[in-house]
Amino acid sequence: MIFKISTADARYPLGSGAGSDAIHRNPIYSYAVTNLHDDSGHTGTGFAFTLGEGNDLVCKAAQFFADQLKGRDIEELMADFGKVFNELSNEQQFRWLGPHKGVAHLGLASVTNACYDLWAKKRGVPLWKLLIDLKPEEIVNTLDFSYLEDEMTKEQAIELLQSNIGGKEERSKIIEKGYPGYDTSIGWFNYSDEKVRENVHKAMAEGFTAMKLKVGSKEFERDIRRSHLVREAAGDSATIMLDANQQWTLPQALEICPQFLSMNPYWIEEPTHPDDVLAHKVLAEAIAPTKLALGEHVPNRIIFKNYLQTKSAGFMQVDAVRVGGVSEFISVSLLCKKYGIPVVPHVGDMGQLHQHLVLFNHISMGHEALFLEHIPHLQKHFVHPVNIKGGVYKTPMEPGSSCDLKEF
Repeated sequence: MIFKISTADARYPLGSGAGSDAIHRNPIYSYAVTNLHDDSGHTGTGFAFTLGEGNDLVCKAAQFFADQLKGRDIEELMADFGKVFNELSNEQQFRWLGPHKGVAHLGLASVTNACYDLWAKKRGVPLWKLLIDLKPEEIVNTLDFSYLEDEMTKEQAIELLQSNIGGKEERSKIIEKGYPGYDTSIGWFNYSDEKVRENVHKAMAEGFTAMKLKVGSKEFERDIRRSHLVREAAGDSATIMLDANQQWTLPQALEICPQFLSMNPYWIEEPTHPDDVLAHKVLAEAIAPTKLALGEHVPNRIIFKNYLQTKSAGFMQVDAVRVGGVSEFISVSLLCKKYGIPVVPHVGDMGQLHQHLVLFNHISMGHEALFLEHIPHLQKHFVHPVNIKGGVYKTPMEPGSSCDLKEF
């Protein structure tokens, strides 16, 4: 039984240009942490991710949601968590602040993720193991399908999961091999050209064959130059992504994106405002076959549904610390599987949680094991930091979701 709730406002200044992009020049990587203390002696830890200011507001929202779980048994909660998630996300007064986005939804993400962590710890298994061992009906019972019924019902989700059971054993081999990673930290926005070039060589020496450059400069020439710099340093066989972090208007994106095509980007990420579904549709059609990636700032399953319906993106970057946690992440992954769109999560949380979720996506849903973003700046703060060797995430074996922080 959950007998005690605590939250923590954890902030980690980075410095030296790390984490910078075209919009967020001086980020403070921060977690709004929820701890669910169970009378079994286990503590479920979850968090949402912010860049500093407002992290305390997310903690307040998380406390509000978590308090409603006090006195509940985690097994009983998770047996019908889809209903619990629906009730919490539609609490009438907090819903007004969204609905299903912003501070309130981030607070719910923190609490939801703590529930999944506690569930896995009480069962004594890593979160990926818990998820892949669940029956399709048990997985679906943890999800909220409201506003998705026009695309996917509970019955259709169960059918989709059941249809992929046949290949689970073969796909489970990735547990031993590890999940491929890609390096985002080669090209933060504030880094000099020299540092970017140096980081590319370092990443390749560490085994990474895919990497990402931050773009979105006021001077388009800087972006074009740096993208070709990375391509030259990494070679033609490397996979290179470009990320504008919402910097451009649609007219600007239509002007600059075609200029990148000569360096063969794998995708162009968050080119314009994340709520502007139709702008992404126009841009996607203009630069095809080069694809767009988005999802870092898409707050809920409904907007992801709209992006899929309009065929606006070739890669979905749903983030379990941006949407309403693991539950909503899985809902979006199911929708993406229906549409045949790869899920490559944004990992503002260092990949700690998402290393579990991509294994589940691949093994239980049959999603392609493409790669998972890696950002190294906060590893030292985790009890069980991600383990990457040769550019590959090694499978975590400790019980839970790998989200325990040393200080909290």
